[in-house]
Amino acid sequence: MTQAQLETLLQRLTDLLAKALRAEPLDLRVGHRVADELVGAHIASAEALGRTVEVIQLRLVRDLDLDADDIEDRMARLLGAVATGYARALRDRTLDEQESIRRAALTARAEAEQALRASEARFRHQATHDPLTDLPNRTLFAERLAAAVAVDDDRRVGLCFLDLDRFKRVNDSYGHQIGDRALTAAARRLRRAVEPHLVARLGGDAFVVLVECSTGTGDVVAVAEAALAALSEPVVVDGQDVTVTASVGIVERRVAGTSPDDLMRAAGSTLHWAKTVGGAGWALYDAERDGREQARQELSAAIPAGLERGEFFLDYQPLTSLRDGSMLGVEALVRWRHPRLGVLHPDSFIGLAEETGLIVQLGGWVLAEACREAVGWTAASGEPPYVSVNLAVRQIRRPGLVQEVCALLRHTGLPPNRLQLEITESTMMTTTEEPVRALRALADLGIRIAIDDFGTGYSNLAYLRDLPVTELKVAGEFVRGLRAPEARADERILASLVSLAHALDLTVTAEGVETGGQAERLRAIGCDAGQGWHFGRPAPADHIVARIR
Repeated sequence: MTQAQLETLLQRLTDLLAKALRAEPLDLRVGHRVADELVGAHIASAEALGRTVEVIQLRLVRDLDLDADDIEDRMARLLGAVATGYARALRDRTLDEQESIRRAALTARAEAEQALRASEARFRHQATHDPLTDLPNRTLFAERLAAAVAVDDDRRVGLCFLDLDRFKRVNDSYGHQIGDRALTAAARRLRRAVEPHLVARLGGDAFVVLVECSTGTGDVVAVAEAALAALSEPVVVDGQDVTVTASVGIVERRVAGTSPDDLMRAAGSTLHWAKTVGGAGWALYDAERDGREQARQELSAAIPAGLERGEFFLDYQPLTSLRDGSMLGVEALVRWRHPRLGVLHPDSFIGLAEETGLIVQLGGWVLAEACREAVGWTAASGEPPYVSVNLAVRQIRRPGLVQEVCALLRHTGLPPNRLQLEITESTMMTTTEEPVRALRALADLGIRIAIDDFGTGYSNLAYLRDLPVTELKVAGEFVRGLRAPEARADERILASLVSLAHALDLTVTAEGVETGGQAERLRAIGCDAGQGWHFGRPAPADHIVARIR
């Protein structure tokens, strides 16, 4: 309040009091009113009240023409009313302020609680939903799936496990920003296509659709086809046509006897099947196939422990000269004495070892064991047979192969010329120079290099001209045809292979020789050696030693 405003207020209140002193009867409510206005104008201290009473008494007594006895009584009563009203107004204002504070505190508390609830709610559209696509995330999906299979009745449930094909190329080609927008657009299409079913993003470019209360496989297949159709059209992002396809793994079954983990594992396996055939389609869960693959995975996982426990061992099969019947060498063939499945042959586990990379560890053991056993073989006359060991592609391409083989020969004492390493055609037909350089270094040491199963791959004899190969082992598919007397085509092919190999100073061993007739025909076309049941089945090392002696 400015000085002028304050003077105007006080003049008005003074006039009210003067008027009240003259009036008949005396209206004490005027005193209350004056007090209320003073307090309302924040003239509310004790000093202000005392000064007000003092000024009013002096001025009104001096300025008003009233009887002295009467004015004192009226003044006292009026000023008492002012003081009483002043005290009441202060009290009321204090109570009002306290109430305002209380109300403000309640309001602040309510607002804080509301803000907390909103924050908790936001923490929960963050804990259960994917921030990029706004789809339910893995957490919410897991809750819904668990609830769907928790019922104890004959209801059925289905899953479509969906993964975008080669989506990394989209990110690599257009950048992650456009990739994210394409992913968001794909998620919107997917959600619209499969409504009212729950669709969730599990992470990356993987999604899953939950089909609750399915009536059969057809329901879930229809959902998968709708999802694939929705994603088949290109997505336009910043003027770019981004093509997205997907693969879907489908599993559908009764809820009784299953669990969320079983369903997700089965759907994941089925998605892998859909991917392996090229993508852009769906695959349906097959319990028998899944059982076979699980058994393979269990077998693969048991290989390292089997090596540690000494469950693997070697048999040896003779490589016999077709000229005089002498045993030129033996091929080391690994076996696995599995504690539960019995003795397993290589076709049961070598492929698994190659897929998982365990072939390096297993192949290294085979090579070391073969060299260790072969070094003790002695012949009654002449040179003892060499030992032939298969090397996998991963072993050939592994840095340090030459150093490892050299160290092994030094450790065992096996002469280099009594070791033959067998490799596949595909290993040699590589554009990488490093494996070829390693084989040349091994050949320079005197180690024999053979091409195994020749004829099943590239069969490029011209390419072999520049490689450090000493022997070709012709695949048994060609030899098998020699069992029929009229099978002249296989005989002519073999004759050509033998002739060309000899022109390159290579010896030829025929695999899979099972009959004397096959051996005779091979001898007639000039084949150098044979391997197969006709010359001896795979046998332990002590049998080989007995045969040598």
